[in-house]
Amino acid sequence: MGEAILFSLIASSALVIGGVLGAYWKAPTQVTGVLLAFASGTLIAALCFELFPEAYELGGAWRAGLGLLAGGTAFVLANAALDRWVAGSTKPDQREKVKRGASGGVGWALLAAVTLDGIPENVALGVSLVEGASYTLLVAIFFSNLPESLVGAVAMRDEDRPPREAILIWTLCAVVLALAVLLGRAVFAGADEGLLAVCLAFAGGAVLASLADTLMPEAFEHGRPYNSFATAAGFFLSFMLATV
Repeated sequence: MGEAILFSLIASSALVIGGVLGAYWKAPTQVTGVLLAFASGTLIAALCFELFPEAYELGGAWRAGLGLLAGGTAFVLANAALDRWVAGSTKPDQREKVKRGASGGVGWALLAAVTLDGIPENVALGVSLVEGASYTLLVAIFFSNLPESLVGAVAMRDEDRPPREAILIWTLCAVVLALAVLLGRAVFAGADEGLLAVCLAFAGGAVLASLADTLMPEAFEHGRPYNSFATAAGFFLSFMLATV
């Protein structure tokens, strides 16, 4: 269990670090775009070499496929609900500002992305500790959490939320995801393979949806011309870790 605690702290610490940085420092948009591109590459590799192949092997095509679709659907529904909530809770004179900037609900969309793909991902990370630690997934989670929370905190500041509120939100998210690692290690280690397959595939679906809807569009918009190189670098790093 000690290793699970260490992994949970490492994976979730990126959310706190990014939240603090974003609350007090508005990083150049190109820097955050490049970071999101790098995170996209690591997540693609984790999806291709860790999450979905393991789900397919444990549960077969049907369970893996249905879990993948369920994860993507859950992300889309939650993201749409957050968009409506942000639009409804924003003051009329600030709505145009929220729609325009790096915010535009991006902070809350990133929070949804981190939570929806992070919970099953971190559960999977905890389960991986039973048969051997997955350093590929750990690195992918860390490097995706850092820019997502940084950009998310900046976006929340753009919506005139105080720094402490942004830090608190991302710290709470870090606590939830850290507990997910411990939950995976303690509970799902002895779970039925079919259930574990659905959980892993659900994480993969949420990852795909967050990549298509939030991470890569933001990386493309703000990280050019370096976004392609950063994505490749993130993919290569995670691939090497997966094959070592």
